[in-house]
Amino acid sequence: MFFHQFYLGCLAHASYFIASDGEAAVVDPQRDVQQYLDEAERQGCRIRYVIETHLHADFVSGHRELAEKTGARIVFGAAAGAEVPHLSVREGDELHVGRVVLRALETPGHTPEGISWLVIDTEVSGEPQKVLTGDTLFIGDVGRPDLAGSRGYTPQQMAALLYDTLHNKLLALDDAVEVWPAHGAGSACGKNISKERSSTIGMQRRMNYALRPMAREEFVAMMTADLPPAPRYFPMDMEINRRGARALDEISVRPLSPEEVRRRGATLLDVRESAAYGAGHIPGSINIGLGGQYASWAGTLLKADEELIIVADSQERADEAVMRLARVGLENVAGYLEGGVAAWDAAGLPLDTLEQIDVGELRERLSDFSVLDVRRRGEYESGHVPNAANVPLDVLAERIEEIDRSRPLAVICAGGYRSSAAASILQRNDFHDLYNVVGGTAAWIAAGCAIHR
Repeated sequence: MFFHQFYLGCLAHASYFIASDGEAAVVDPQRDVQQYLDEAERQGCRIRYVIETHLHADFVSGHRELAEKTGARIVFGAAAGAEVPHLSVREGDELHVGRVVLRALETPGHTPEGISWLVIDTEVSGEPQKVLTGDTLFIGDVGRPDLAGSRGYTPQQMAALLYDTLHNKLLALDDAVEVWPAHGAGSACGKNISKERSSTIGMQRRMNYALRPMAREEFVAMMTADLPPAPRYFPMDMEINRRGARALDEISVRPLSPEEVRRRGATLLDVRESAAYGAGHIPGSINIGLGGQYASWAGTLLKADEELIIVADSQERADEAVMRLARVGLENVAGYLEGGVAAWDAAGLPLDTLEQIDVGELRERLSDFSVLDVRRRGEYESGHVPNAANVPLDVLAERIEEIDRSRPLAVICAGGYRSSAAASILQRNDFHDLYNVVGGTAAWIAAGCAIHR
């Protein structure tokens, strides 16, 4: 058996390629599918199945395009109600990929239709060696139970299903069975996912907080407490995945002159890093840098129906920005600013700046500032700049009125990425005396500055 995990850091997403005797299956593919085609060519095999563990909400899958390019069958759990042509499977159904058997294990809880896949390399043993758990069991965590509300389930109902799934099915597997989930640290599909990308059932039994012995009622209460809001693009992506996304090569954008950009009045998405954005940017543009979790933050902060224009350092970076937006279902991009900010400036059009300060200057002038911490609540509670207010970035636009305008405002996050995005939103809402804290709370702590908990 050939087994390979593909990992997409921007979305903390893991997909899998399994091959044996000239046949292959791809599990939970990302939207841009060329890497799976390349792997099939390297391994000298034909992709027979494109398998989804569930209807993903946090990214758009490439299952439809990959199936169309290879002739493979798309596979979903029977409860998914998928509209794309597919093979529906239930508990115990098997797919054969050469001498590898993939056996379906119904594992509802994160979603109603969740399927985990037992991987059995019959050349080694007739027993499962691996389990692909989708978003049901992560490394160090389990899937959040609140994303199926639009389908008639309460978080409490889903958490109870998840408890039964974990204890009656996954924890019933041998301790040596390897666990390979669909997401890693940073995904919004869990609360506390580890940076490790695989584990074993035995290790998770010992180390995963959600698998410690407890009554179902305790588990349900724990899993439904303090859940952050789901990003706005999640329901949209789930529906795109239900019917299958169009091919990426159908999405194209064109260069726009500064005058065309000015006339269109679209939302300007500046994808440069924070220092470049701070040095000079188009007034009203939003900064979500390509260097961080760009796609997920774009899906969280931008509306699917608003027309976008990309501002980047080059056409190549603009093309990358468009492709990565498509990974989360944002396809309403009118074009990109040809020549970038330099062309805008050369056309005599105005630029704004966003001052960057380091933690040393913030400490020296702390009494002069209001400080806004835009990290998630749990991050903030683990340690923050004294007297900093907390409004997480994902809800900032809805809570603008809570923010102090009476003094200069220093915006801080963990490292300076989210704070630059937050400052750009604030600047768009007529905040003027703004500072982005370079290095963020990590640099503040590293410098030995006082923190509050």
